[in-house]
Amino acid sequence: MRAFFKILFRGLDGFRRILHLLLLLVIFGFVVGALGTSLPVLPKEAALVLRPEGEIVEQRSGDPIELAIAEARGLARGETTLSDLTDAIHAARKDARIKALVLEFDAMTGAGQPTLDELSRAITEFRASGKKVIATAAAYSRDTYYVAAHADEVYVDPYGLVVLEGYERYRTYLKGALDRLGVDVNVYRVGTYKSAVETYTRDSMSPEDREESQAYLDDLWNTYLAAVAKARGLKTDALRAYVDGYSPAVVAARGDAARVALEARLVTGIKSSIEVEARVAELAGADDDNASYKSVSFKDYLRVVRAEDKIKSHEDRKVGVIVASGEILDGEHPAGVIGGDSTAELVRQARLDGDIKALVLRIDSPGGSAFASEIIHRELLAFKATGRPIVVSMGDVAASGGYYIAAPADEIWASPATITGSIGIFAAFPTVDKALAKVGVGVDGVGTTPLSGEFRLDRPVGPAAAQLIQSVIDRGYEEFLGRVATGRKKTRDETDAISQGRVWSGLDARTAGLVDQLGSFDDAVQSAAKRAGLEPDQYAIDYLEPSLSWAQEIALSLKVWSAGVIVRAIDTQAGRPALAEVSRRLLPLEKDAERLARMAEPNRLYAYCFCEVY
Repeated sequence: MRAFFKILFRGLDGFRRILHLLLLLVIFGFVVGALGTSLPVLPKEAALVLRPEGEIVEQRSGDPIELAIAEARGLARGETTLSDLTDAIHAARKDARIKALVLEFDAMTGAGQPTLDELSRAITEFRASGKKVIATAAAYSRDTYYVAAHADEVYVDPYGLVVLEGYERYRTYLKGALDRLGVDVNVYRVGTYKSAVETYTRDSMSPEDREESQAYLDDLWNTYLAAVAKARGLKTDALRAYVDGYSPAVVAARGDAARVALEARLVTGIKSSIEVEARVAELAGADDDNASYKSVSFKDYLRVVRAEDKIKSHEDRKVGVIVASGEILDGEHPAGVIGGDSTAELVRQARLDGDIKALVLRIDSPGGSAFASEIIHRELLAFKATGRPIVVSMGDVAASGGYYIAAPADEIWASPATITGSIGIFAAFPTVDKALAKVGVGVDGVGTTPLSGEFRLDRPVGPAAAQLIQSVIDRGYEEFLGRVATGRKKTRDETDAISQGRVWSGLDARTAGLVDQLGSFDDAVQSAAKRAGLEPDQYAIDYLEPSLSWAQEIALSLKVWSAGVIVRAIDTQAGRPALAEVSRRLLPLEKDAERLARMAEPNRLYAYCFCEVY
């Protein structure tokens, strides 16, 4: 009997093993099938359609898994990467299958002017190939029109308009409300112009903030007008007159804003989407099945051309590129945030890769943690010590901590409209003893040292603590000055004169010596290659990014389809438009609150520029 059960158990165990193996094979086959999705088939002739969704950014922000789930649910945050757009345009310029480029702007919300300029340069290069660029939208805003102006033909809907609203910087000031609540925000800073926390300490904009903000906003607006006027073959004064007299002109035209734009030569014609499709069909061929024109989206096109370009040459001669986009925070963080440790690790990887002959750091950051900035700075110096060049390319913003990590570069490139500088440091934390006193709550006790209890939120900051914090802030500022002075080859006093927390446009930053050259990301890459002794077209560009785990790779490849199916079955659109509008209105205040929450690490100094431009 014992032998019988022994044989039975062996048989069952063997059967279990077979089932286990079969299950693994099924899972493996499912994953391989998901990973092996077929590439789109490109027509022999087609128009490439660029339809940016949301904001154009240097990096999509967020955890890859969360992004995949949001995408599957149809709730992905509206972001399109600049490199995806420009890579598609550059490839299409030389691709005989692509007969025209169509720009659709109805889903785009905006971007910084330097980002818009990078995209517009790619469009201008595409036009140089002799192929037509057609821009179309129901309505154009300041940002969408900047890009559209660089097309051969610009069309607006008969019910559309072209509104160029200029640039602004308005902030919400909370001191009055905080005073009524009995909340003190204790601020310690260095720099006459360091206005980062004024929203909590003032009722209105300080004279220094007003001075610097007006200066760089004027620079941005002047460069905008010059670029758009040149693209449309207009005089800058004529474009300025259109903007300044827009409302009266539309009133005089009895509300026909499209006609006002046409008469000012901002658009080529007034056409409905159906009429635009007919025009593109003349260039790229008609698609009778869809009653439109033969087309391919830039996302599908990129999948094809990148697959075709998988076999790269010159792998032993590379220019490494690291994108540093977002706020600078301590530790490791996903794309869209610059983690001190995670970004330093990327620089370290570049340093240890002998095939990387030069490094380009693309910065789009208002700063953040001074300590995290220092960690990145040290790793950049270690790379530089190998004798290989570092070139910085500044995007929309490279200020405060964003400039701190730029300082070691051999050369710094920026756009005329880049926001940079803001060299200064601050610390801030609230105390609520007055608020508690209003409801009859008191705090009392004893301690053993002058600092005992001086960092509590429910007690006022004492003199010993205040002196300590300000002393540390002063030293942090001097360290910051030292980093910049060494990198820029200036004296301490020369650096201090252009620092003090002041924000500069790229145009003025070059005059001040904080920037070496004005130009594009491509210009910076070419300069880095030249400094490394690499011949044009004889090197590869290697983007260094955090590697994903195998689980993340699978999740991204599967597109988390199950989440998409379940959520789409129960989702409802009811109430979303109204909620979206409320959210948009509260966005600036929400961003300020989020920043303070992220900067809540104890014992940390911050080099941050509250210099958004809307």
